Amino acid sequence: MSEPAVLYAVRERVAEITLNRPDNRNAMTPDVLAGLADAVARARGDPELRCLIVTGRGASFCAGADFKARRDEAGDGGFRAPQERSYDTYAPFLSLLDVEVPTVAAMQGHAIGGGLGLGIVCDLRVAASGAKYGANFVRLGLHPGMATTYVLPRLMGVPNAVELLLTGRLVNGDEAARRGLVHYAVPAEQVLEKARELAAEVATAAPLAVRWTKRSLYAGLSWDPKTAARHEAHAQSRSFETEDFREGVAALLEKRAPRFRGR
Repeated sequence: MSEPAVLYAVRERVAEITLNRPDNRNAMTPDVLAGLADAVARARGDPELRCLIVTGRGASFCAGADFKARRDEAGDGGFRAPQERSYDTYAPFLSLLDVEVPTVAAMQGHAIGGGLGLGIVCDLRVAASGAKYGANFVRLGLHPGMATTYVLPRLMGVPNAVELLLTGRLVNGDEAARRGLVHYAVPAEQVLEKARELAAEVATAAPLAVRWTKRSLYAGLSWDPKTAARHEAHAQSRSFETEDFREGVAALLEKRAPRFRGR
């Protein structure tokens, strides 16, 4: 029997969720999504928890959508509207927004597209200096999802977010830290250690005060990524219908530059 797609462990009142499909770059496959949803539910149900770390095994934190699997399963959508299917794909990642304790993304490897989305719905982020991070949706002929157009400007400022979203360019961890996308960039082998240090700092503070402070902070920002994600899901589902999307995915899988035609 293979290992679970997502691992869950708790030590000293800090939980760790680990995406455990390194051979598939921890992409958003059904087993990873289901495993993450279950792990988040366990964390939410633990009244003793002080902090939660999300990390991955291998060279990727999360590569985002598994487009090969999506192409193979095309048309299997049942009776759900396209935008609902699009939102449902991101819902397990968005469930991290419901965790009352602070969350830390230990992004030990590349985080692309929806994989970056997983990192930016966490409260704190540690990146690997040499890994790649970005929202490359437009390079695939796609509208962004996972509330990326909502969250990135609030993390990085509008100028930085505009550049990354409209070009689809990827940046390394050091640049991500300079631009405010992540809090720290360290060598890959030190990412989890740094995340654990941050989590331990949070865990030593008064737990009720920490939870209430997190709640007040986001309430003051009128923070509502889930509504933004639903809006994006509609636009993203329309972009799935375009020739450019089909070309973008084909180019990705064939490892060539796409030839977009605006159709």
